[in-house]
Amino acid sequence: MSGALRTAPAGTLVSELVTDEREFAELGPAWGRLYRNCAAATPFQSHAWLHSWWLSYGTPGRLRLVLVRDGGELRAVAPLMRVRRPLPALVPLGGAISDYGDVLIDDEHADRAAAVLTEGLSAAARSALIDFREVRPGGAVERIFEGWGGPRSRVSDSLCLELPATSMDELVGRLPSSKAQRVRAKLRKLSALGVEQRVVRHDEVDAALRRLLELHQLQWQGRKVTSEHLQERFSEHLVRSVAPMVRSGDAVVTEFRLDDTVMAVDLTLLSRRLAGGYLYGAHPQLRERKADVAVILLNACAQHTEAGGRAALSLLRGDEPYKRHWRPDPVVNQRLLLARRRTAPLMSAVVCDVAARSRGKELLRRWRERGGGGS
Repeated sequence: MSGALRTAPAGTLVSELVTDEREFAELGPAWGRLYRNCAAATPFQSHAWLHSWWLSYGTPGRLRLVLVRDGGELRAVAPLMRVRRPLPALVPLGGAISDYGDVLIDDEHADRAAAVLTEGLSAAARSALIDFREVRPGGAVERIFEGWGGPRSRVSDSLCLELPATSMDELVGRLPSSKAQRVRAKLRKLSALGVEQRVVRHDEVDAALRRLLELHQLQWQGRKVTSEHLQERFSEHLVRSVAPMVRSGDAVVTEFRLDDTVMAVDLTLLSRRLAGGYLYGAHPQLRERKADVAVILLNACAQHTEAGGRAALSLLRGDEPYKRHWRPDPVVNQRLLLARRRTAPLMSAVVCDVAARSRGKELLRRWRERGGGGS
C-alpha cells in the first residue's frame, strides 16, 4: 500500500505512507539527498543502513515509511515498522543493532516539513503507539515531539559515552598525568612493534568486513559476546550496507597489520556531527605482544573524526570500563512516546514499565553494593 499526492504544485509539501519494499529500495537517491540536508542525522538513518537492515530483519507487511515530498524531493522521512508485541506500536527501523533512532528532516524546510510529517505520523499510527527508541539529544524527531498535539512522554533510554572530536594528542592530554604517560608509552610500543594501519578502499570492503567478523569471533572465543554479531543475517547486513556507506563517506574501514598480517579491523560510522566506533575485531596475539587494542582503535577513530570537522567521537552505547578510562562525557539517549487519545493507555503502560524496570535495577545495584548474595 502506498498513498501519495504526486501531482501537487512545487513547493507544496504532502505526506505519503509507503509500505512497498520495492519502493523503499528505489528511494535511495532522494533519501541520500535528504540525509545530507539533515545535520542531526546519524549513520543509522542512512538509506544504505536501513534498507539493508530491512532485508535482513524486516517482517513482510510491517514496513511503514512516512514521507514528506516536495515534488520529486523528500523533505522528511520517518522510517518505521509496525510491531504487535508487547504492544501495537510503530518503531524505528534499525532495531537493536542500531545505536540511534531518528527521523530525517530537511534543515532548509524544517518547520513546514516537521508539521506535515507530524500529521502523516498521526494518520499512520491509527491504533498503534509511536515509540521512538534511542534518540540522541538534539535529534530531528524532537521537532515532532514538541509539535505533537496528543499525549506524549519522554523517558531515558540507553547511556552513550562521547569524547570531543579532536586529535589523539589532545585526548591523551585530557587524562591525569600518570595515565597520559602510560598511553604515550603504549603508542610508542605500537610504533616499535611496527603496527601499520591502512584505510580500506571501497572495492575491498566486503573482504575486510568478513575478516573483521572472523577476528571479532576469535577475540571473544570462550567469553560472553553479543550473540547477534555471530549470526549470518548480521554478517549479510554489515557487508551489504557498509560498502555503499564507504563510497558515500558515511563509513570508514581500517585494517591494522603486523608482520604483513591483518591483525585487527575497525568499522567507524560517520555523519556530519559525529563519528562512532561501531565494531572491531582483533587477534588475541596483539595483546600477547603487549599491543593495546583500545589505544590502536581510538587513535584511528580520532584521525577520522578530527579530519571531518565533526563535534563528537561517540563510543556509542554501553558503559564498559575500558571506555571510562578516556574520561568521556555521558550522553543519555531519549525514548519519545507519541500517542493519540485512544492509544494513551498504551503509552501509560510503557511509562509504568520503564519506571518499574528502572526501580528494579536501582534496588539490585544497592543490594549488590551492600554485599548481597555473599556467604
